[in-house]
Amino acid sequence: MRHAHWWQRRWVRHAALSTLLVLCGLVILAMVREQTGPEGFLVGLGLAVLPVPLLVAVFRWLDRVEPCPWRTMVFSFAWGACAAALIAIVANSFATRWIATATADPSRADTLGATVIAPVVEESAKGAAVVLILLFRRRDFTGVLDGVVMAGVTGAGFAFTENILYLGTAFGTDQLTGGSGLASVTAATFFVRVVMSPFAHPLFTVFTGIGLGVAAQSGERRRARRVLLPLLGLLLAMGMHALWNGSSNFGEFGFFAVYAAFMVPAFGLLTWLAIWTRQRELRTVREELAAYVAADWLSPAEPFALGSMRDRRTARRFARRHGGRAAARTVARYEAYATSLALLRHGGRRGRARADFVERERELLHALWRRRETARPALEHAVAVRAWPGPWYGTPVPGHPQPRLQVHGPLNGPGREPGHEPPDGPGGGRGAPYPAYRPYRS
Repeated sequence: MRHAHWWQRRWVRHAALSTLLVLCGLVILAMVREQTGPEGFLVGLGLAVLPVPLLVAVFRWLDRVEPCPWRTMVFSFAWGACAAALIAIVANSFATRWIATATADPSRADTLGATVIAPVVEESAKGAAVVLILLFRRRDFTGVLDGVVMAGVTGAGFAFTENILYLGTAFGTDQLTGGSGLASVTAATFFVRVVMSPFAHPLFTVFTGIGLGVAAQSGERRRARRVLLPLLGLLLAMGMHALWNGSSNFGEFGFFAVYAAFMVPAFGLLTWLAIWTRQRELRTVREELAAYVAADWLSPAEPFALGSMRDRRTARRFARRHGGRAAARTVARYEAYATSLALLRHGGRRGRARADFVERERELLHALWRRRETARPALEHAVAVRAWPGPWYGTPVPGHPQPRLQVHGPLNGPGREPGHEPPDGPGGGRGAPYPAYRPYRS
């Protein structure tokens, strides 16, 4: 067996990427601090961090059906806050100075820089994070909702750094002019950037994420669609960004006109699309997991519970109450694996199966089977509480002893080699290698 070169190993790539982001962060930190001054930097940092928890929480909520790993979310935010922000500051400054020198018109250079250069550079830099995740973390990128979440978090990181710069600069202006209170430049900047438009940068980048998400769902043969849709999403992101930056040139009320006529409807439309996609994924989970019920991998109640966010919460609470936090985490992992399995099968049935489809399916089934004794009673309890109109059995009855929850360890426990089958697969004895592996039995 041929071993990978040292630079192809995962830990080397992770270390290199982490080092790159840290260096970008240090450079952007020094540049912003130089432009705002120490006091302006601290004020900008304190104000810019306020919308971040809300933004991340919203995108994390959208991602609850099939949560992507935290490391992917951290990478997206760090890329936006460090790498994309550094690229934008350097490229925008260079381009604006070049235009000013070539045209001998600094005011026109600033206008072109804000409405043409900045949207192209910034949206390309932010979109690069989503492209990298699609290329190197393909399993974490299953559709439109993943594109929305990763693009939105990247935009939130970029907005965080940019807000530090703008708010810190505004504070410095107030120190020079003596402005204070609600009439200060800092208060006005905070109101426009943090109160009225905290979703601006995430909103722009989400268009790119949607294009990449649709491309990820497209089959291998639809190459034109896989190339053109991401480009269309990127162009829409640039267009919205340019319109937003140029709103101040449309007269005294240009900003409010663009905000009301374009930003609010776009925000509402994308919010509806994200929630609709989320509900569609839950419906897909209910429909696709029925095949695994027929193959005895899941109980009849589980697809109904896994297709409802309320039932999922009920199951985790039940597990926490009877088995502690470890049991609740086991149920949460079970829910995530089951969702991945349903979406994997859905893609395969629609002609989008990848080369590792069978291997990935077995891996997910193995993960579910290892956690079934903890998760199954909790999910069946959730169905009983909701009285879901579907076939199920084995549900705890009030007043009777509750089933004992067993907390399982890692996927590959002691004495088990990676890739081995679960000890008691459906329809077979201990140690049988997936004796009843028939998830597509009709």
